Amino acid sequence: MHRLPVSLQSLLIQCAALVLAALLFWGLARVAGIAIPLPGFALIQGMLAAALSHRLGQPAWWWGLHLGFLPAAWLALHLDLPPWAYLAAFAVLLVFFWSTFRTRVPLYLSDHKAWQALIPLLPTDRPFRFIDLGSGLGDVLFYLEPRFPLGHFEGTEIAPAPWLISRLRAAWRRSQAVFLRRDYATFDLGDYDVVFAFLSPAAMPALWAQAQAQMRAGSCFVSLSFEVAGQPPDRTIALADGARHTLYVWHMAATK
Repeated sequence: MHRLPVSLQSLLIQCAALVLAALLFWGLARVAGIAIPLPGFALIQGMLAAALSHRLGQPAWWWGLHLGFLPAAWLALHLDLPPWAYLAAFAVLLVFFWSTFRTRVPLYLSDHKAWQALIPLLPTDRPFRFIDLGSGLGDVLFYLEPRFPLGHFEGTEIAPAPWLISRLRAAWRRSQAVFLRRDYATFDLGDYDVVFAFLSPAAMPALWAQAQAQMRAGSCFVSLSFEVAGQPPDRTIALADGARHTLYVWHMAATK
């Protein structure tokens, strides 16, 4: 199940938690005569969904989404919100997730362990260019930049809200990292010494083809969590238990 796109995986988690909560609801009512009110049912379902999300190794920020999804839906139905409130919520989701339906790459945020694991892969004795494909809120670049004064760091993000947040954070920190709002498919990856991606299984075949066609011998392609089918990595770096916590590293000289 961990190889499914996170959106489909999350839908299955919600459905499974709904079934489990319904069985618990029915069992308590029939056996013990305990009637759980609907708000309690929604909370139990959310807790079960969050537990399943954790068990399946989804990023930690998904646990909160699963926990709050059904309770939020129940609350929205009972607050009698005006129509503009739903439009505003849709707009917020739109600017954060933008073209996920097309790219099949939802907003993923890497963690501190992944940033640390990138350090041994970067040169300390010469200038280099690093790009983060799908840079989210910019954390990867903000972590690496002060540790590698010879590096030039770029990030690209197609969703407007994360891109704007990263630009504002860069200005606040006086960072020299460059954040571009462009589809990575329009880049020439041959301009970079290290290409880092934390995308989705659906995006990897096309990205790997792009990397092979464009990246120079001696450059390094790194993917967090997602392998390339039929292309064994030159190196794997385990960050924690499970494939979702692994860096896969390809040295392009070995693939050409």
